[in-house]
Amino acid sequence: MLREAPAMTVRQNLGELLNEVQYKRDQIVITKAGKPVAALIDMPLFERLRQMEQEFERMTRHMQQAFQDMQEADLSDLLDEAIHYSRSTYKAA
Repeated sequence: MLREAPAMTVRQNLGELLNEVQYKRDQIVITKAGKPVAALIDMPLFERLRQMEQEFERMTRHMQQAFQDMQEADLSDLLDEAIHYSRSTYKAA
């Protein structure tokens, strides 16, 4: 279950909230002055997020290397073509 908790509540009830995250797989958004600033999540979810972030970084580096020799105008044309293709494919589906 996803819920919000003010930072003061988290500070006062950290042990209980950690149990909710660990055993119930709850997710807690920590707020400060009513604005979300952090979250408590269980370790399996955290690990999946880290793996996704690392894979995204790997793919980004790979793409940078693959296109490093292209001129900006050519990259822009290629990107426009990819966007057009993606939008036309999405509309057809």
